[in-house]
Amino acid sequence: MLYVDIPSRSDIERLGATRADACVSIYLPTTPVTQAAQADRIALKNLAAEAVERLRAMGVDKARTAAVEESLADLVDDDEFWRFQAHSLAVLATPDETLTFRLANRLEPAAVAGARFFIKPLLRAITVPQSAYVLALAQGGVRLVEVSAELPSATVPVRGLPDDVASSVGKASIRDRTQIGRHGGIEGQKVRMRQYARLVDQAVRNVLGGSEVPLILAAAQPLEAIYRSVCSYPHLVAQAIPGNPEQLSDADLGQASRAILDDLHRARLESLHALFAARAQEGRATTDVAQAARAATFGAVDTLMVDIDEVMPGSIDDAGRVSFDAAADASGGGVVDQIALRALNAGAKVLGLRRADIPGGGSLAAILRYAF
Repeated sequence: MLYVDIPSRSDIERLGATRADACVSIYLPTTPVTQAAQADRIALKNLAAEAVERLRAMGVDKARTAAVEESLADLVDDDEFWRFQAHSLAVLATPDETLTFRLANRLEPAAVAGARFFIKPLLRAITVPQSAYVLALAQGGVRLVEVSAELPSATVPVRGLPDDVASSVGKASIRDRTQIGRHGGIEGQKVRMRQYARLVDQAVRNVLGGSEVPLILAAAQPLEAIYRSVCSYPHLVAQAIPGNPEQLSDADLGQASRAILDDLHRARLESLHALFAARAQEGRATTDVAQAARAATFGAVDTLMVDIDEVMPGSIDDAGRVSFDAAADASGGGVVDQIALRALNAGAKVLGLRRADIPGGGSLAAILRYAF
């Protein structure tokens, strides 16, 4: 089983704003199979040793370095922690705190030390939809199914979720022939279904409130259209799983939803590539690192796509000028990571992608708010 705790955008912004004399960022692929976790523990131990050695080379105070080293060693030795893992582990440590994130996507091993955290790999977790909820909605029943990457899908308990259309409106059947006026016949049935849909929306909102996880609807018409008309959750996916969900198991719904998530990500990439090409014609897009650094510094970046695996040594000054001198890199994250942080702080959308998915196939691609 996968155990994930995916950082939110606000988490990443907070981590990106962290400054300390000793910030260690470690990323490593892991396995959710508890019996095979020993190799991951060894990998973390080796990466931790590498990061601590870099702190010593930076001249960080010995006591502060020792505090980081002890915290990382405690994590390696924590048997309970290693019982619950996903496909990657992010460890972000200073002498004062150690944070971990278990991620569903696989990341390349990295150990970075500097004055700030290396956050670019975390962007992948909020770029590619790794999980979703499926609302299996039928006249005869409703359930909310949680879907995670490579996890068995499972029904989530939802307080206040109605049992079915009829009981939710206090009827034995919504085909009650005694109904008159607009509450009779087909139109009357739709009124009852809309009331039912509102009750479902209220109950589901208590679970999903504040979340950005995609919600996929599994329903037949006209209930699908009715629910969409009353749904208050802003991340309801346009594509639905058709048919009567009562005939589909949680596993069936999970399989169908993963295909929708793949389509969602693919469509988003295609849209971004098309927008980048259009903005490039207007002088409002770039793949040049130096230009992107200046644009990010002055808040001109609208959308930034970055390669999550590359670390480009160097630094950026307050005017957005880039130095590609590795010896001048005191940040620990490299130039592109600093560009990503500046873009985030200016309210840009920042996406962590594989190089092959970035327009131009380079380290980054930026869509600008105005010609810069």
